[in-house]
Amino acid sequence: MLLKRFRATNYRNILHCDIAFETGVNILLGSNAQGKTNALEGIYYFARGKGFRTSSDSDLVRFGEDGFETSILFDSDGREQSLFYSFENGKRVRQRNGHAVKLTEMIGHFRAVLFYPEHLQIVKAGPEKRREFLNIAISQNDRTYVGYYGEYAKILENRNCLLKLAQKGGYVDLNELVAWSQKMAECAAHVYVARKRYIAGLSPIASLILSDISSSKEQMALRYIADVEADTFEEAYAAYEKLLTEDLSRECLAGCSLYGVHRDDMDILCGGISARSFASQGQQRSAVLALKLAEGEYSHTLSGEYPVFLFDDVLSELDESRRQYVLRQAQNKQMILTSCDLGENFHAFHRVLVEGGTYVSTHR
Repeated sequence: MLLKRFRATNYRNILHCDIAFETGVNILLGSNAQGKTNALEGIYYFARGKGFRTSSDSDLVRFGEDGFETSILFDSDGREQSLFYSFENGKRVRQRNGHAVKLTEMIGHFRAVLFYPEHLQIVKAGPEKRREFLNIAISQNDRTYVGYYGEYAKILENRNCLLKLAQKGGYVDLNELVAWSQKMAECAAHVYVARKRYIAGLSPIASLILSDISSSKEQMALRYIADVEADTFEEAYAAYEKLLTEDLSRECLAGCSLYGVHRDDMDILCGGISARSFASQGQQRSAVLALKLAEGEYSHTLSGEYPVFLFDDVLSELDESRRQYVLRQAQNKQMILTSCDLGENFHAFHRVLVEGGTYVSTHR
């Protein structure tokens, strides 16, 4: 997969831009608060379906304007493709190759791996950050996942409303609650199977990469933590249906759903122990780097193409050996990095100078 152009109008601090990218390593180079991360966020929007620093499209509109437009041109599956997105006065327009599409129809065509400083929270923070990582990574390679997880979230909301009503002493039709529970079990089973399969494929790749990064000093493993244990969709559905229908009295007392994939976690183990609890900050950073590089490698395994790697102000946080390791991974891949300084490593790469929301390419 190759990103060829990113265009934006009235996006963040960008009045207008048309940035061309090349194969291999591309450096967005400039001082802080000039628009380097804004460009990455605009690009990644097409992989994730929303900004990685905000969930509100209105926050992405340039000050004083009514809306924004963004688009990308990229090569995938042996042909040139385009994606377009605009937001103006609350109205959204999404297009793929010039044709209107829904969000679920846009996700999965352009695949990208993002690594920015906040991703340390994947290791350090609570389960919601690791669930978010899984949801984004899986949805780019399995377009049905977006639909199942979105439906699960809607069912969970409706079910929780009924449980909250029961907690407050209101009348709740038990048959209606059971019906919502069965629907929830079906979606949960689909999500569970996809997550379990993804973690099983990602774990050995991440372990090999961390071993390479640390000169064989550190090992890594990923473990799926869920309310059920199953090998097939049918087994998972039966297990979730039992959980969600046989303990309704306890959930009514709690006023919320106590079981389901919204509670899942992915344990990240380094040297057989929890990286969240016992790893140093340097080890945690290496673990996240390995996880992100593994995400790209596994995406290549699943799709036959490498995604575009977007690294936001990451190299400055790594020591020289890890910086060199990341840059060596650019072979047969495309990387877009942001940096404030033109280090010795960057002179051979395509550079884009960024200042005040303007972008000027320079020769290698």
